[in-house]
Amino acid sequence: MSDEARSAAVRQAIRRELAGDRVEAAPDGALAAAPEPPVIELSHVWLAFEQPVLEDVSLTVRRGETLVVVGESGTGKSTILRLILRLLVPDRGEVCIDGERINDLSFEAALHIRRKIGMVFQSAALFDSMTVFDNVAYPLREQRTLTDDQIEARVRETLTLVDLDPDQVMHQLPAELSGGMRKRVGIARGVVADPEIMLYDEPTSGLDPLTTGTITRLIMKLQHELGVTSVVVSHDLRATFRMATRVAVLADHHVVFLGTPEEMTASDDPYLRDFLGGL
Repeated sequence: MSDEARSAAVRQAIRRELAGDRVEAAPDGALAAAPEPPVIELSHVWLAFEQPVLEDVSLTVRRGETLVVVGESGTGKSTILRLILRLLVPDRGEVCIDGERINDLSFEAALHIRRKIGMVFQSAALFDSMTVFDNVAYPLREQRTLTDDQIEARVRETLTLVDLDPDQVMHQLPAELSGGMRKRVGIARGVVADPEIMLYDEPTSGLDPLTTGTITRLIMKLQHELGVTSVVVSHDLRATFRMATRVAVLADHHVVFLGTPEEMTASDDPYLRDFLGGL
């Protein structure tokens, strides 16, 4: 098969995927009519350590949207999540959450911003010595606003939301769970405090195809049922095209594409065509 024929076959397969059960983007008119500023905005962001990481990166995420960030390894995808969490500060440019510039916030003010955000790490990052219940309850206990009974009720509700049986898993340790179950517990901990924003770092990494599908559908379910604004870093194009309302492609320290999955597959840009064909 020629390279051109292979590329066409890949793009056709992705279009068939788009016809499945991915999240539907809001109509363009509805988004354009929204007067409020973006929930997340990176404006002309530059960041370097020993080498450049991001150069003049700009992107926005609207309320209720799922932006999936893809790209080759080492392109700075996870760095974008750390900037949103204000764990990193750009060398130049601005990062805004709900219209508020967060670059120069104090430690206490940064903590206030982080309370709006739920984070799901690549490895789930659960506390090994704590039960599932204590892992999920941890953010609620940090807030110190709920009674023990209220915390238990909230943990049970959230575990059910991520399709886990509270009575079965609450008293188990992370080591007793499968990889997919650990991911779901990580998601439960991320959403238990009702965040406005959810960040996912490679949520399907290391999972088999069936479990990957389960986690992808769960992220879509949370967007539909909770209306959270989500940013997902992923290397999995199949999952990306199912869950994304928009896709950002990073290459050579820049955002080289920002648009809908349909726009991405329709693009004649040589790099995007190679990227889609290579994956």
